[in-house]
Amino acid sequence: MTAVIFLILGILCCLYCIGIFLSGVFGSWFFLIWGVMGIGCLGISGVFASGIWERLPGAVRGTASVLFAAGLLFFLLIEGLIVSCFWKKGEPGLDYLVVLGAQMRENGPSKALRLRLDAAYDYLQENPDTLVIVSGGQGSNEPVSEAQGMRDYLVGRGIAPERIRMEDRSRNTVENLRFSKKLMEEGASVGIVTNNFHLYRAIHLAEGQGYGPVCGIAAPCDLTFQANNMLREFFGIMKDWLRGNMRLTL
Repeated sequence: MTAVIFLILGILCCLYCIGIFLSGVFGSWFFLIWGVMGIGCLGISGVFASGIWERLPGAVRGTASVLFAAGLLFFLLIEGLIVSCFWKKGEPGLDYLVVLGAQMRENGPSKALRLRLDAAYDYLQENPDTLVIVSGGQGSNEPVSEAQGMRDYLVGRGIAPERIRMEDRSRNTVENLRFSKKLMEEGASVGIVTNNFHLYRAIHLAEGQGYGPVCGIAAPCDLTFQANNMLREFFGIMKDWLRGNMRLTL
């Protein structure tokens, strides 16, 4: 039975990897990890199916099982923390929004970025005194800086240009928040706008950067890529936690 489970998991992971590749909608090669995991699961399935597992010493099997269970439990804990921020809607009357950048394409913001901007637009419409900082530099595969693209999108939807401040130097989330903080008054109330899978890390990174009152505003995510984004975010949280950029708290 175990062999069959890993066989099914391996096939699903490989198909998901191929599906993302064929879609052409990806900003990095991280999705290839699904192919690696798929091949790994197929290999594990072969170990169980061939009887190799049963022939291993009991101590080896026991240690491997404990490590696998502990790793899986820790992974699920982190994913639970990520999910805990999925429905955050912020607070009314914030001084600033900070919209975190994502991929800019030749035809405008990527879907992930557009969803962030639409969430920011809705909030700005309901809170006319709130200013917005659009944050993101220009990658080698982007036609303009993410900040410029975001500004153009919001202005195109009717947000007054004088309500928008641009931070166009950052290359990652830590820099997004560090550089954006310099564009606001000390102690200002801030709402961080990003896709739901990214919000937990963004809020805790902002706290690590010394922001004043900070809350999150979760934009939705393309469900097709949610699994890939959730897995990538796990590694992002591990990186920033180990570097001391954030704490793992509720």
